[in-house]
Amino acid sequence: MRTAADLAVAAPDFDHDHATPLARAAEHVVLARQGARLRPAMARPDATRVFVVANQKGGVGKTTSTVNVAAALAQLGQRVLVIDLDPQGNASTALGVEHRRGVASTYDALVDGVPLAEVSTDSPEVENLTVVPATIDLAGAEIELVSVVAREGRLRKAIVGHPQVGTAAELGEDRLDYVFIDCPPSLGLLTLNALVAGNEMMIPIQAEYYALEGLGQLLETVEMVKAHLNPALDVSTILVTMYDARTRLAAGVADEVRDHFGDQVLKTTIPRSVRVSEAPSYGQTVMTYDPGSPGALSYLEAAREIAIKGVAS
Repeated sequence: MRTAADLAVAAPDFDHDHATPLARAAEHVVLARQGARLRPAMARPDATRVFVVANQKGGVGKTTSTVNVAAALAQLGQRVLVIDLDPQGNASTALGVEHRRGVASTYDALVDGVPLAEVSTDSPEVENLTVVPATIDLAGAEIELVSVVAREGRLRKAIVGHPQVGTAAELGEDRLDYVFIDCPPSLGLLTLNALVAGNEMMIPIQAEYYALEGLGQLLETVEMVKAHLNPALDVSTILVTMYDARTRLAAGVADEVRDHFGDQVLKTTIPRSVRVSEAPSYGQTVMTYDPGSPGALSYLEAAREIAIKGVAS
């Protein structure tokens, strides 16, 4: 991984005035952004990996992890699609995509059967990253889908029908490498659609004991889905978020999670970070808002782990 010193040597001299804090801060931002473009691309998986990012407990960093891991993978040369399945539309906000009522969204794909390729849009902040936004209309989708035949498979059908989802042998270089589905903080029909559609699952867990309480219920739901609807679903990734290295509690929770889930838990933990929390208010992920921050570097390393595990498998 390149250090700030490496970038300072490799990059052009942007500004000779180092006398003021503002000039130094501006140079840091420019160097960090150029560093994102200089990152070497990682090997692409042989087929599209569809990740469900879910945890029915709110406030564990689910949406934050979705958008930042997706952005980090895109910066590492992967082609990524984010499907915002949460009516709040927070993932859409963080990726700088319009999601007011009336915008083509996941609601149109789920309820009206509109192809995903027709309701997706490129993120203005990150290359190789495409988004299917969520609007408030999605809040009524669960009621509207109650009477629909095979309602739990609507999203799976939409993803399978996407012209860029498939294997390298079928699609070549034009394929999507990753699809991330950001679920609402519940175990309703929207989350069920995601669990049926995905072949991998990423569970963000806050480094506090309360976060572990609902994990059993989530895993029971996953087992039911595997048994009856999607046997290919695998909890491949668990990410510890909001980790505070100063406390014994955080270390204890992380150790307990690793003891129970083993290699499913990423070695990288995501620290508590003000920059990570600030980024969505500017319509950005922390990967572009402050690429040199500890939060951005942690998400970048987590993305590397996910990519390496996928290629190795």
